[in-house]
Amino acid sequence: MTRQTAAQLEQTARLLRRDALTMIHLAGDGHPGPALSIADLVAALYFNILRIDPANPRWSERDRFLLSKGHSCPVLYAALARRGFFPLSLLPTFRSLGTILQGHPDMKSTPGVDMTTGSLGHGIAIGSGMAAAGRFLGTDCRVYVIVGDGELNEGICWEGIIAAAHLGLDRLTVFVDNNGYQSSGPVRDVSGLDGIGSRFAAFGWHCQEINGHDFEQILEAEARAREETARPSVIVAATVKGKGVPFMEGDNSWHKRVPDAEELRAALRALGGES
Repeated sequence: MTRQTAAQLEQTARLLRRDALTMIHLAGDGHPGPALSIADLVAALYFNILRIDPANPRWSERDRFLLSKGHSCPVLYAALARRGFFPLSLLPTFRSLGTILQGHPDMKSTPGVDMTTGSLGHGIAIGSGMAAAGRFLGTDCRVYVIVGDGELNEGICWEGIIAAAHLGLDRLTVFVDNNGYQSSGPVRDVSGLDGIGSRFAAFGWHCQEINGHDFEQILEAEARAREETARPSVIVAATVKGKGVPFMEGDNSWHKRVPDAEELRAALRALGGES
């Protein structure tokens, strides 16, 4: 695959957002706000960063990606389809009976999904295990995780963070989708969690803080993470929930809400098209 430039990634991310919103509308269920906030991170991973082979989804030397906040999966499915893991024609089957595109990622159903997720909090711990296994097996694969900021309320996240630092898992990179909200309200009000980067750093991680919608920053931060050879890396990405659709941006009512036909048309227009 030819890696996309930052300008190309912007267009790809628009397509992923359009795909995700259309899927949620057709299914009558889903989580648009969390999907839109990570679309740029997912675009950068699947169209520039990850070493993967759509023709061989279980290639042993592939990089691994875990969407720990599994409810954001429509944007992941859109990326997998547009990378060729399965036909785009399957996207409208999202959440349908018998589909391979479940409401949360299922590694046994969907080509390209490396771990079943959706029970929040497990991605960092599982990713740590994958990174440790890769080291043991002598592979040079890297492991990437996207975790939500509200998800960091879960204690198992911090058990995984401790273990990864203790084991010096330098091939593990975690992106925090720091959009400031979780389903029940602002993260700061729900758990008091703030200063995420300094918390990871206190546990021994290499930490960077970036604009999660700036592709130059995303790619540069990932490149710097690759230079770390003794500890895991976290990239705290400041994002906007509902990014790309003005009437959804920063409105937590869109955490789990389905756009009607008129709202979908308005959202697609904002994202550059009708179809």
